[in-house]
Amino acid sequence: MKYRTILLFGAPGVGKGTQGKILGTIPNFFHCACGDVFRSLKTDSTIGQVFLEYSSRGELVPDQPTIDLWRYFIDGSTKTGRFRPETDTLVLDGIPRSVKQAEMLKDTLDVVSIFYLRCTKEDQLIERLQRRALKENRLDDANLEVIRQRLKTYVSLTREMGSAAWCGACRPGTDPPGSAAGSALRRECGRRSPSMAESDPEMPADWSGTRGPPAP
Repeated sequence: MKYRTILLFGAPGVGKGTQGKILGTIPNFFHCACGDVFRSLKTDSTIGQVFLEYSSRGELVPDQPTIDLWRYFIDGSTKTGRFRPETDTLVLDGIPRSVKQAEMLKDTLDVVSIFYLRCTKEDQLIERLQRRALKENRLDDANLEVIRQRLKTYVSLTREMGSAAWCGACRPGTDPPGSAAGSALRRECGRRSPSMAESDPEMPADWSGTRGPPAP
């Protein structure tokens, strides 16, 4: 079966994880942050070594191991009852991150909404990532050059993928992103967190329901 899915897109540090966690607290929403799945791996495992190799350079882990690990995590979450595909909406944060990944998942995901979070000030993103590195011991946020490379990778691979791969991906007969469905999600988040600034004072982003990123 295809998983009913909401995609969260945006640059590193823009707040995808923060908003994904908020949505994940709502009944029948299951938040999956691919980066957290990678960071939970044992560093001496084969896939853990692959993650460290690429993340330490600010690069994306190759598509196949990324998708394989994601499928393993979703299967495990389903078997343990954390994710119930029949009733839950999957909130994806950090995947897909390339056109290839989107193609690999097109028969698995039933994308009903895409939310694009954006921050126009790169220095605020960098500052937030550096603070996060200290708080969460995240190696991929610790080095300034790695952060800048991550942002470049996002611009070259992920930002354009948001519109190129998923534009028009919503199922016929469902509310398009940014309409009543998107507004309902934002209202629900608002009830639990009156504003993004209150839920995370360090997050410089704004968010809106859209089929892809706005034109640069």
